[in-house]
Amino acid sequence: MKAPGFWWQDRTSPGLVSTLLLPASFLWQAGAFVRTAWTEPVSAPVPVICIGNLTAGGAGKSPMVAALQSRLAARGVNVHVVSRGYGGQITGPHLVNETEDAYRDVGDEPLMLAANGPVWVAKDRAAAARRAAEAGADLILLDDGFQNPGLLKTASIIMVDAVQGFGNGRVIPAGPLREPIAEGLGRADLAVIVGAPEERAQCRERWPELKVLDVVEAELVPQRTGLPLVGEPVIAFAGIGRPEKFFSTLRAMGAKLIGTHSFGDHQPFSPAILRRLLREARTADAMLVTTEKDAVRLPTEMRREVMTVQVRLEPDDWALIDALIDRSVGSI
Repeated sequence: MKAPGFWWQDRTSPGLVSTLLLPASFLWQAGAFVRTAWTEPVSAPVPVICIGNLTAGGAGKSPMVAALQSRLAARGVNVHVVSRGYGGQITGPHLVNETEDAYRDVGDEPLMLAANGPVWVAKDRAAAARRAAEAGADLILLDDGFQNPGLLKTASIIMVDAVQGFGNGRVIPAGPLREPIAEGLGRADLAVIVGAPEERAQCRERWPELKVLDVVEAELVPQRTGLPLVGEPVIAFAGIGRPEKFFSTLRAMGAKLIGTHSFGDHQPFSPAILRRLLREARTADAMLVTTEKDAVRLPTEMRREVMTVQVRLEPDDWALIDALIDRSVGSI
């Protein structure tokens, strides 16, 4: 589903609909409190680094996980990822096989991350953490799950989209927050703001609450594609947390966007939607382009018709992230 527009209004004027929904937000928070109070957290046999966020929707969690997979593997760490497998049908624990599993079984993000190393999906993330440790994991990256009380975290990194920040500052359904800002930041160890330099500076100004944490700034950098996009006509489509972020990336790469199509995060692409996109691209003599996450939800025959643009999260400085991991698990 797509987030309602009033979620992203300025917190000084969140709007009438948001205000009317405040009682429901209090019920959401009460439910979260009861869930936490009645859950006995489980400690994993190996350190767990959680990559989460405070808002519903994308904030750069999976790109951060992918970046850490590569960085830790380069240090010789046997790192495994644990995910709920949002959108998948398998209850797990299940070790994702990127060549045999379908996104409908394990979810699109786990399937994408499995290209970088072992990924486990499970509704019970504590059970998946145990299986990962039994399989030889030295360290577990928990993709999302910051608000899940079932598994103890050694350390937690909060991802923040520089443009959206924390929206109107209110909790679901009155706003995009999964929990109040102060409460969430109080449990975190580090925040990573993702966006262009000027966007990150504005985010820090809008959200002074971030001063309670060490903050790393990062950018999503597109990787070189097989075909140059400069001046090329492009029909772009994306079903991610904020599709406009992807469209802006394509513009920055020099692509000539003659059509853009936004879908809900994790939304399956029906045959009718794909036929329409393909017909539009052929009529305009344009390339069809999508994200790496969306590409895993395409049928095999459609992937030949669509260019995938990969992005990689690149922090301005890894020092604070490396120090956090070393403090949490020792020098690996």
